[in-house]
Amino acid sequence: MSEAVSTGASAPVWEEEIRTTDALQTQAAAERLGRRLAAGDLLLLTGELGAGKTTFTQGLGRGLGVRPGIISPTFVLVRIHPSLGQGPDLVHVDAYRLGSSGEIDDIDLENTMDTSVTVVEWGRGLVEHLSDSRLDITIIRPTGGGSAPVQGTAGLSFDYDDDPDEERVIRIAAYGPRWKDTRLS
Repeated sequence: MSEAVSTGASAPVWEEEIRTTDALQTQAAAERLGRRLAAGDLLLLTGELGAGKTTFTQGLGRGLGVRPGIISPTFVLVRIHPSLGQGPDLVHVDAYRLGSSGEIDDIDLENTMDTSVTVVEWGRGLVEHLSDSRLDITIIRPTGGGSAPVQGTAGLSFDYDDDPDEERVIRIAAYGPRWKDTRLS
């Protein structure tokens, strides 16, 4: 784990790196994080196709105690997973096909931000305006997977080597006052 503390708005208040060797470890790391989250938290997930963003979100959902069955929201853009207890719902967004923060505003995430944990895949550069604090999470497959576009899908790629049982590096950068005094480990 490495830390970088800064008071600047554009620099993270801290950073952490987690290495996992398979999908179960990735979900377990996310589940631990999910238990630390609260309504109003915003998470941005970045990583190539097949990196494990949805796998990570499944673990978050377990940690939050939301209804199981988390799948990628690629074609519907937003899925809401209700809490099974007293905790916040999980709002899972896929911004891959969205091109601007205006399009993010059109799906009205502000309506659920205060009462839910919001996870946005492919959200970097699009959703930071939604909250003064966020976790920016990058999932890396060191061995690579690559992706090849499938014709007729507006640039979406589905032909990739998605091996959930290979190493992942999960880099977490925390921004804003919510995370200033809150570390994950």
